Parts: sequence; structure tokens; C-alpha cells
Amino acid sequence: MRKSTLFASTAALLVAGLVAAQPAKADCGIEKGSVRILSNDFEALRLVGAEAEKCASATVKVSMNQTTEHKNLQVPALKINPAEYTVAVIANNSIVPLLNEGLLRPLDDLVAKYGQDLQPTQLIKLDGKVMAIAFMGNSQHLFFRKDILEKAGLQPPKSYEDVLAAAKVIKEKGLMDYPLAASDKAGWDLAAEFVNMYLGYGGELFAPGSAAAINNEKGLATLATMKAMTEYMNPDYMTYNADEIIKVYVAGKAAIVNGWGSLASGVIDPAKTPAEIANNTVLAAAPTVGGGSTPAGALWWDGFSIAKNISDEDAEASFRAMVYAIRPEVGQQNPNLATWLTKDYKPGPVAVGVLETATGGAKPYPMMPYMGLLHSALGSELAEFMQGRESAEEALKDVEASYSAAAREGGFLK
Repeated sequence: MRKSTLFASTAALLVAGLVAAQPAKADCGIEKGSVRILSNDFEALRLVGAEAEKCASATVKVSMNQTTEHKNLQVPALKINPAEYTVAVIANNSIVPLLNEGLLRPLDDLVAKYGQDLQPTQLIKLDGKVMAIAFMGNSQHLFFRKDILEKAGLQPPKSYEDVLAAAKVIKEKGLMDYPLAASDKAGWDLAAEFVNMYLGYGGELFAPGSAAAINNEKGLATLATMKAMTEYMNPDYMTYNADEIIKVYVAGKAAIVNGWGSLASGVIDPAKTPAEIANNTVLAAAPTVGGGSTPAGALWWDGFSIAKNISDEDAEASFRAMVYAIRPEVGQQNPNLATWLTKDYKPGPVAVGVLETATGGAKPYPMMPYMGLLHSALGSELAEFMQGRESAEEALKDVEASYSAAAREGGFLK
């Protein structure tokens, strides 16, 4: 069994690295080929996609599918031969299924020929081979309304205990009915909330080997904190994913959320968010929890990989188009759109929360090949607990059983 490893730790990668344009012709140096991109859909990736589109010409075709469903599409789309897409824009977790299925090609030769502007810390390696190029860092971290906190006579929260205490005061003073929101929607988002909190408690997700290790006191404490927060959330909190909590926050219906850094640029932009909210939003590290000193948030990177089941011509065209799309000037000219990992990037205000989370010692989201199985088990088996229909002990036992069954089927457990 191979284990995916980063060339540098995600935290080091984030710290070291540290107006979307309309499609137009650019001299990308590509003579011919087809570039077909599958990616997630948020503002920074729209910019990268638009930059890649500039490489289109009479002999170079560039097409994109930017969708929040990309993780569900990527494996079947890259399994066919030729692959439906030549480029998969991925992150820590979404690259793992593609690696497990052998659907990505090593990029060392292309990096040697066309990667002169790439930083060594951007090279994501597996067994010594470059399998992806990282171009931005990400994490979930605090967004909070300083004006609401000031009206409540409160200091900025540093821990989840502070967050809960602040929510209580804000509600009691009648400033907001539901001061908190979290991405507790059953599935991927709910699992990510657990992983963030559990890592903040200092928990280890796996025992030596690949057995799940979340059914313990730290797992119970994690669920207790997650449930305590729901007392200050809208009763339909189980319908909110990461995008929805930002919409709730921007609508002025929440004062404190733990949101993705990749969504921060629009929140602090008065042209996109009501000025009262944009100008009073503070971005800060993910809060600590349980008396710990490590931010309760996993570190992520976003990057791109090239499909294996495509021609060498399309692979070269795709790599060159993506390297053009993430060239240093893009990050330099759009510092507030993302926490870019590219050369000579000077962090803007939007990067504060991600960088503070990274420098605070937050752990990277695991890239083990069986992490996806645990994430899926958490997302499905914790829902009944969050809805009050099951105890924390029962929920953790269910997660453990679900994961163990899937891991045995996948050959990760005997």
C-alpha cells in the first residue's frame, strides 16, 4: 500500500508560498492540443480557468466544467480512455481517489521542460514522482462581526469556548436570534466539521496502521462541542453547507462562522457584500478548543493534475495551459482572491485567516488512501446524533463500524 506524501508539509507550503479577466488570446507557446478542465467552482478557480482559456487558438481547444460536483465526476470521467477531461483541479482529499485508481500521470518531465516558474514547495509528490502542482492554500477559519461583538461588549473569540460564550451574550442582548452558523449538512461538510474539531482536540484519526481511532474521549468531546453550538443556530442548521453559511453571514443573520478562506474575498469586498458587513468582518485563525493551542482546522491546498488516459500532445498542452493560468503574475495581480502559493506572492487581507491558521500549527488534512472512507463514514453516521436521535457513543460506534466494513472491503483492514 502506497501512502501519499507532500514534498513539504502543507503548513510549510502555505507559509513559504506566501478582477477575473475575460478570456483573450495569449502567447502560451502551445502549438496544438485539447485542454479539458474539470474543477470546483469558486472565484479563485474561475480566475484560473479564465486564464487557461486565454491559451485557446485555432489549433488549441480549451473547455471547462466548473462544478461543486467535481469530486463525484472525476473518477468515472478520467477512467475512460481517452479521459473526458485532461486536467483535474484537485485538493488534498480529492486527489486520493485518482491516485488510488492510477488515473494520473507523473509530471516530472513536464515540470523539467515548462515548470521554471514553479516553487519547489508547489510540487506534490508520491513515491518521489510529481503528481500534482499546488497553487493555492486553504483552510476553514473564523469570520466574525466586530461591530456585533463591540455592541455586546465582547473581545474577539480565540477558542470555541469563547465562541459559545459570545453567542450566549449576543442572543441574550437581543442582537441576533441565531449568532452562529456551521456547515453541518450531512455528508462531506458534516465530516469536515468533525475532522476540524477533532484535530483541534489533539485527536489522531487512525491507530497505527489503518484502523479508525475516533471512538474515544476526544471524539466524544468533539461531538459535545459541535452539538453545543447548535443551541445558537437556526433550527434548520442541518441544511447548511459551506456555501450556505457564508450566504447566511453575508445576509447579516450570523455573527460568527468558521468558513473557507477561498470564500473570504467576496465577504470583505463592499462591492459584493453590504458595506456594514464587509467593513466589519474580521478574518482570524480557526479557534482552538478544549484548552489546546492548535487551531481546530485542517490545512488544505488546491492544485491540478493531468489525466493518464490522454495523448502526450494533450497532456503537454494541458500542463502548459495550467502553468500559464497560475503564473506568478496572476497571484501578484490578484492578491485578495486567494492565498496563492506561487512565486513572489505578497499576501493580501483575504489571506489572513488561512495564514494565521497555518502559522498556529494546524495540521494538514490527511492524504492517506483510506481517509476518504473515514470521511464518508463520519458524514453519514453523525447525522442522527446532530439531529438528537442518537447518543454520541452510539454515533461513534456506528462510524467505526461503517469505516471498518469499507476499509476491509477496500483491502486496508484485515
